[in-house]
Amino acid sequence: MKRLFLFVPVVLAVTLGMVLLAGIGKDPTHLESALIGKPVPAFELAKLESPDVTFNTDVFKGQVSLLNVWGTWCPSCRDEHPDLIWLAQDKGVPIIGLNYKDNRDQALQWLRRLGDPYQVNLFDPQGRLGFDLGVYGAPETYIIDKNGIVRYRHVGVVNKAVWREKLEPIVRSYQKEG
Repeated sequence: MKRLFLFVPVVLAVTLGMVLLAGIGKDPTHLESALIGKPVPAFELAKLESPDVTFNTDVFKGQVSLLNVWGTWCPSCRDEHPDLIWLAQDKGVPIIGLNYKDNRDQALQWLRRLGDPYQVNLFDPQGRLGFDLGVYGAPETYIIDKNGIVRYRHVGVVNKAVWREKLEPIVRSYQKEG
């Protein structure tokens, strides 16, 4: 019986070690999405600035764009915000915002104070579109092609390095397609 008590911790330690070892070298910002290669899920959401104006998946048609999931409650969203402004203003990247599980007035105040990088800002207070996209939290950014197809998902902050190394090559490849 005494040997069993010695054996159990060793087995647990080895198992934990194997689990931790399996995670080494993996990119924590890369989460698989069942939506890659599929259309953005159907939705009808109000424009953040105008509750009486609604948008659907047509907002993605005709241009390659980023869909950026953000909220005023998200500290990392604040960190990435200047880089989104840089992408929109200096690089001309169309960005559709998805204000996720947020308060409309706080979100509008945030954009007035920090600037608005979004071509359109969708208001998703209950997180329905976010749920359909498989959002874990914010920020998350999706590359959507000219036909409204999800091509890539990035979990975490988008900054200049992420843009150059990950997102820009994918965006450019889909912009070249006819």
